[in-house]
Amino acid sequence: MRIIKLGASITASNDKDAAALRARLKEDGTLLVNVMSSAGSGKTTLLSRLITDLQDIDIAVMEADIESDVDAKTIEALGAAAIQVHTGGMCHMDAVMTTAAFDAMGGRHDLVFLENVGNLICPAEYDTGAGCNLMILSVPEGDDKPLKYPLMFRESDLLVITKTDTLGYFDFDLDKCISRVRALNPIIEIFPVSAKTGDGMAALEACLRKKLASWREG
Repeated sequence: MRIIKLGASITASNDKDAAALRARLKEDGTLLVNVMSSAGSGKTTLLSRLITDLQDIDIAVMEADIESDVDAKTIEALGAAAIQVHTGGMCHMDAVMTTAAFDAMGGRHDLVFLENVGNLICPAEYDTGAGCNLMILSVPEGDDKPLKYPLMFRESDLLVITKTDTLGYFDFDLDKCISRVRALNPIIEIFPVSAKTGDGMAALEACLRKKLASWREG
């Protein structure tokens, strides 16, 4: 029996493509934010609120779905540039797909959100070339998700806990959730928000402004 030792990651090719895209975006001064979450967490609702509030920033959105163009139409109706990406059954975006979507979108933008395919497993495993990974966890999903999907929380720079206006209706312990997340990723920034009421949005928006400025300065 032969044993073959692989010295390189199976995602090595993707990692190179991701590094190339990140360098290109850095040179252009465009911050790409990879938005990851399960389906139904409120990604499009959150992005819609950010677009409405951050009128002074040129925002574009890449909508990745297996099918449909519903989310892209929602974003375009707000006046932001949007492109729909159909992944052909793939459960995640990778660097090649993200680069192709970015090229197809065209134009120069300050902040580009990649709304990744909705699940808490595959998207965390692939570098898209983003300068920031933002994860969304909604209150109805439960506070135990850090225990079930640890990689997603480890790979994220920002965690947005959405739908906080429903805390009174679900068995969700906010402090316990935050404690579990910090045990996995001590440096992650956490923002409990309600895109519906606006609670907590100011802090998240200030963070995104700071990250954009830092991306361009560094």
